[in-house]
Amino acid sequence: MITSFTDRYPGCAPRRALRAAAPLAALACAFALPELAHACASCGCSLSADAAMGYSTMPGWRLSIEYDYINQDQLRSGTQAVSGVPAGTELEHQTVNQYVTAGLSYSPNSSWNLTLLLPYVIRNHSTYGTYDPTQPLPELSRSFSSSMGDAKLIVSYQGFLPTNNLGVQLGVKLPTGQYGTAVDFHSGPNAGTPLDASLQPGTGSTDIILGAYYYQAISQNFDAFINAQFQTAVRQRMDQPGNDYRPGNSTNLSFGLRYEANPRWVPQLQINLLHKAPDQGALADVQNTAGSVAYLSPGLTAQLSARVHAFAFAQLPVYSNLYGSQLFPRWTASAGVSYAF
Repeated sequence: MITSFTDRYPGCAPRRALRAAAPLAALACAFALPELAHACASCGCSLSADAAMGYSTMPGWRLSIEYDYINQDQLRSGTQAVSGVPAGTELEHQTVNQYVTAGLSYSPNSSWNLTLLLPYVIRNHSTYGTYDPTQPLPELSRSFSSSMGDAKLIVSYQGFLPTNNLGVQLGVKLPTGQYGTAVDFHSGPNAGTPLDASLQPGTGSTDIILGAYYYQAISQNFDAFINAQFQTAVRQRMDQPGNDYRPGNSTNLSFGLRYEANPRWVPQLQINLLHKAPDQGALADVQNTAGSVAYLSPGLTAQLSARVHAFAFAQLPVYSNLYGSQLFPRWTASAGVSYAF
């Protein structure tokens, strides 16, 4: 559940609630977003959306919707931007990712929560294909896809401490999105050929998600959070020799501060760290799907009514160390709204 301190302590002033070390949310922050799988190791939005919205242990139902925009338009290798790629490797041009994620959460009490996340993936991708320095750049090959992605089901438990500010999660990502070779290029020299497996709406894998989180007021107006998530594929639909693909394991660590002087308008600053291992299999781009990145993420949460909350954030990359040559975003944007009933 995601709401404000005033919802957690009806009739109490926000500062008094902060002194009381308010409980954690039912969801781990890192799980509030879909897995974003594409040909960049860590271009996915790693924002902690639950921390962005605030925390609650109040029982009941909650609907949410979130929009994430990621424009991968900068070619990078290692820690630097580059102007080209080695001969014989793919020279990608741009990938624009948009994700609309619907969420439904239920908390029977202050200790347990169950959440279902359903992402819709909209992606435009363009590439020059295999780079040959002896030839002029060819016409761009372009693709467009718009379909459901991979769903997530997550169980959270935060009953370890009386203040409910320490919790763990166990979740599963299901292969509900199109995967493998489902989406083709629609124009250019590669028209009719399938996209890379990492650019398909789904991964075709069933993944296990493990996480932990902690939340604590640190002064009259400031509260802090930290959460970690690990995700690994445990079963693949594509597992035949020459037609196999396994997404690389990912580890996400987020921490940050919220300024709670006015519960209706809450500025926040997050730091999001993400590491992804290389994809594996015959259909994987093993050399260009791994790396580590760090984002600085400022944003604002608004309490629109007693039941409705919204947030808007930007993610600004401050460090990247990417294997091979990968398209990377100069910034990303996220916005969301939730309704409790």
